[in-house]
Amino acid sequence: MHMFDGLYWILTLPALAFSIWAQFKVKRTFSRYSKVGVRSGMTGAEAAAAVVRAGGAQGVTIERHRGFLSDHYDPRTRKLRLSPEVYDGRSVSSVAVGAHEAGHSIQHAVGYAPLTLRTQLVPMVQIGSYLWYWPFILGLIMHMSGLIWVGVILFSAVVLFQLVTLPTEFNASNRAKAVLASAGIVTTQEEAVGVSKVLDAAAMTYVAALAASVMQLIYMILRAQDRR
Repeated sequence: MHMFDGLYWILTLPALAFSIWAQFKVKRTFSRYSKVGVRSGMTGAEAAAAVVRAGGAQGVTIERHRGFLSDHYDPRTRKLRLSPEVYDGRSVSSVAVGAHEAGHSIQHAVGYAPLTLRTQLVPMVQIGSYLWYWPFILGLIMHMSGLIWVGVILFSAVVLFQLVTLPTEFNASNRAKAVLASAGIVTTQEEAVGVSKVLDAAAMTYVAALAASVMQLIYMILRAQDRR
């Protein structure tokens, strides 16, 4: 129903455009620097392993994972999963992404609070992201503000998760950059600049996702107040 609401598009269209741009930017930047090799000759998997060792993370397993840019660290199993392009690649993009994901394993090892909170929020977010739509739409149709507010509360968990994700991602990138330089994996200014551009582009996708969700939440709150 809200898809035909003018207010919805006024609030969310700019954030949607930002999200589309961020996705395009990260893919283009990754593609560009995937063609630039690193003098160290390390693969993304090797760079990730070096970052894990330097950070003192224990029991971390690095695996090849299907899907383009599907890279992630699972704190529940201590598994670092890298896409084929990252795992096997010997490019600036590969070592940047591999090192970034390894940065999450260091966060886990040192008990970095935002990562811990994000992990704890996962079950709540899984429920909220699947269920918020139904009480919200039913509340609009039936003019029941209580149901609408249930949808608002459920969706708020998604926004909170994305908010906590921002410092987690930026911190992981900072840890990755530091180790890549100190361990001699990235040895030239050109490589360092490339790593920063790849990781900054990736970070923008999280900023864009948060912006889109915040505008969606504002829309939902305004509509809930209309039904009072």
